[in-house]
Amino acid sequence: MMFMRLSLPLQQGRSSGHVGRMLCGLGLLLYGTGMLFEANAQPAPPTNFSVIGYDSHLELSWNAPPASNISSYNIYRAATPDGPFALFRQTSGDRRYALDFTGRVDTTFYYRVAAVNAIGQEGTPSAVQSGSTAAMSDEDLLTMVQRYTFRYFWDYGHPVSGLARERFTSGDVVTIGGSGFGIMAIAVGAERGFVSREEAVLRLIQITSFLEIRAQRYHGAFAHWINGATGATIPFSQFDDGGDLVETALLMQGLLAARGYFNANTPLENALRASITRLWEGVEWSWYRRNNSNVLYWHWSPNYYWQMNFELRGFNEVMIAYILGVASPTYGIPPHLYHVGWANNGAIVNPALYYGIPILAGPFRGGPLFFAHYSYLGFDPRDKRDAYCNYFMRNRNHALINRAYCIANPKNYAGYGPNCWGLTASDNPWGYLAHEPVFDRDNGTIAPTAALSSMPYTPAESIEALKYFYRQLGQRLWGWYGFYDAFNLQEDWVSSYWLAIDQGPIIAMIENYRTGLLWNAFMSNPEIQPALNAIGFVPDVSNARDVLDFPVQMTIAPHPVQSAEFQLLILSERTLLAELDIKDMNGRLVQALGRHSLQPGKNTLSLRLPSTMPNGMYLLECRAEGLHHMERIAVYHHN
Repeated sequence: MMFMRLSLPLQQGRSSGHVGRMLCGLGLLLYGTGMLFEANAQPAPPTNFSVIGYDSHLELSWNAPPASNISSYNIYRAATPDGPFALFRQTSGDRRYALDFTGRVDTTFYYRVAAVNAIGQEGTPSAVQSGSTAAMSDEDLLTMVQRYTFRYFWDYGHPVSGLARERFTSGDVVTIGGSGFGIMAIAVGAERGFVSREEAVLRLIQITSFLEIRAQRYHGAFAHWINGATGATIPFSQFDDGGDLVETALLMQGLLAARGYFNANTPLENALRASITRLWEGVEWSWYRRNNSNVLYWHWSPNYYWQMNFELRGFNEVMIAYILGVASPTYGIPPHLYHVGWANNGAIVNPALYYGIPILAGPFRGGPLFFAHYSYLGFDPRDKRDAYCNYFMRNRNHALINRAYCIANPKNYAGYGPNCWGLTASDNPWGYLAHEPVFDRDNGTIAPTAALSSMPYTPAESIEALKYFYRQLGQRLWGWYGFYDAFNLQEDWVSSYWLAIDQGPIIAMIENYRTGLLWNAFMSNPEIQPALNAIGFVPDVSNARDVLDFPVQMTIAPHPVQSAEFQLLILSERTLLAELDIKDMNGRLVQALGRHSLQPGKNTLSLRLPSTMPNGMYLLECRAEGLHHMERIAVYHHN
């Protein structure tokens, strides 16, 4: 029922009966709406109003006053505590926050906020609160980006399942791979104190319980999209209405990282680990071999079976599926599938240079940058290599190639440069595309996730990109959940959405750069190292520090080496003595190439291999100043 006080003066020519009939009709109308409010009552002030200052913006937040008829909020701003206050922004009634991007440091503003009810009446404003911007260190900026990005998975996680929504405004559509990223984000949130450890564990139990009890599975695998309220599959395409092995692998990577991180002997954490183990051991990796073939398949549907017919081959985001398939204690696959399927019988090797940088493995010019991120959020590529390459070095080169392309900017797009780079799968003004540094897949769209998720590989370059995105473009590019998905300055366009699969790698890879948290947690699972041993991973003396600090760069010409003699171009930062060796892929010495004095700048060395040296892949090791660096060298000469 609705009660309403109206004070209406009688106008000349209007009888009291007419007014009575009008009021009666109005009352019936309002009763029918089911609304309950006093029209003349102004809303109370919002509560817990606060202002937090960052480097170039101020964050305002508040709680709703005790009323059910709030339609919007008016935010007022002033340069002094006494005003004058001018209307700064209006927000909808369900949004109790705002950002004021000042674009400069050492700026102070004063704010108050007032609620507006359903008939347009503004209530009593809150008390005045002030905030100031101040220059932030690199570490503080990294924490800020992680805190904001974390909100996407915590505040915007599905209220029933806790899983990550596909994108902002996706409603009940949640993404399985993106939820794997979100699970890792929650571990980071607990480590950084964004939420308590117990809060994080309870959210993860909500997620794993939903996955165990309500979500549809297909021989242990989950669909690409599911309904976050019911667990029912939402088809990704006509024939993709069943199990998605790659999305499931990304989910399992996140769950195993959580199992490694939440390792306390408490009832809650014990229950969480047990739930994760049941989910992990339930995935039938061997089923997705499709009748025991020598390759994994991406999809299986109970309605269309293997209709998608998508083999997991070659360098892309699917490496983690093979590692986990070999690691599975219940439905494992033989290690040779990694080499036949993932490595495509060695075809992933790419000896080409692009912008003078070795590609090492993967497609022409490296591919979109998410190839260097998705499989490596939990799997630690440092200090190890398989028969094909050191993937930390490969991914570092991939990021540097991507950046070099944007600096060269062959299509002359607005904005591209040394601090504005990053081509990967993202939204763009015309839809969605896996952008990469090739002519027909570059349309001027930059995605912040590309550079920021490359932080472990290119920390200096990625931090400079972060500063540019935030300080120069933040007025349009920075929002409540961090950086929006993508932008295209050529088209004067910025995405209005966030995507789980792009937000997740940002927070995860920044943390791996800072502390190695998720790498350490995932690798601590007892199934992982035996799987890597079975695949043939071996220690690599070119560890992450050496790659970043080594004082020389090496380029082999011609490459592959097709005769006993070849030239090695070395760019040296300073005068030093370098020792060179050829080693096999297990790190055993094949041929010593001697000591060489290097001068600052370009050095060209003529070197010779034994004429009887078998064709194949080797490692060229350079040692100088107590550091090691190795480059792969392909030998295909005629004896």
